[in-house]
Amino acid sequence: MKPNSYGPFPYSPIIKRPRLNWPGGARIALWVIPNIEFFSLADRIPGSSGAFVPDVPNWSKRDYGNRVGIFRMMDVLDRYGIRGTVALNSSVCAQHPVIIEEGLRRNWEWMGHNETNTIRLNDVTPKEESRIIQNAFSTIEQATGARPAGWLGSGLQETWGTLELLAEQGCEYVSDWTNDDQPYLMTLESGRSMVSLPYSLEINDKPAYEHRLLTAAEFGEMIRRQFDVLYREGADSGRVMAIALHPYLSGQPHRIGALDEALDYICRHEGVWRATGSEIARHFLTQEAARQPA
Repeated sequence: MKPNSYGPFPYSPIIKRPRLNWPGGARIALWVIPNIEFFSLADRIPGSSGAFVPDVPNWSKRDYGNRVGIFRMMDVLDRYGIRGTVALNSSVCAQHPVIIEEGLRRNWEWMGHNETNTIRLNDVTPKEESRIIQNAFSTIEQATGARPAGWLGSGLQETWGTLELLAEQGCEYVSDWTNDDQPYLMTLESGRSMVSLPYSLEINDKPAYEHRLLTAAEFGEMIRRQFDVLYREGADSGRVMAIALHPYLSGQPHRIGALDEALDYICRHEGVWRATGSEIARHFLTQEAARQPA
């Protein structure tokens, strides 16, 4: 897209839209997004307080998520029949193949999330951005047997050219834009379209624990309160509830119980569609197509 004061989509107040229906009359499409990331010990970790390399304390706490936390998180999601939609750094495929094997065994979905979280798209040249995106998609496809349908940028960062580059790779949905509780269509200059699928920087353990300094109990309460409002509103038109997680945070022994309790609360309600990102995006597109004149 060209530099502009607004995104590649019209402003759309939620009170002026046609009703959005989910399968089985569900009120909420619930998707849970484990961010499974690789940080190189040889690179500075973005956003960390450490100024030196190697930054052993900051690197080690993230590595904990891939060694321990993700498997604890898998057990919890299994308990509620939730298939994760993984925001996957493609470097994980080579570095930690057991994680891929365990995710495939659970029929989890994989979406692109750069190669590594130490390099972001708005920090590289356009040529390098194109290479990163192409390699992320091809590497994940080779490792999992399926080309990713979705994308979440590292740090949710994009450039003016990112959406077109994603579309060239066959990407169907992107989750960098956290400005809605329902999916919507983006129209690109090339004429291609892409679904913006609601992600969350609110119901997200990273800002909750690292920036707002919430306790596990407080984050669990945030999840339940978010659900209560969306569930009530979903009676009139379907809503999407994203829960963004990082194994090195929510996979800690003293925090995992809060996630477990929050998911138990949500899943005791009727009308909750436990879906993956592509399932939500494709169902939305089906309804959009049905509304178009014949």
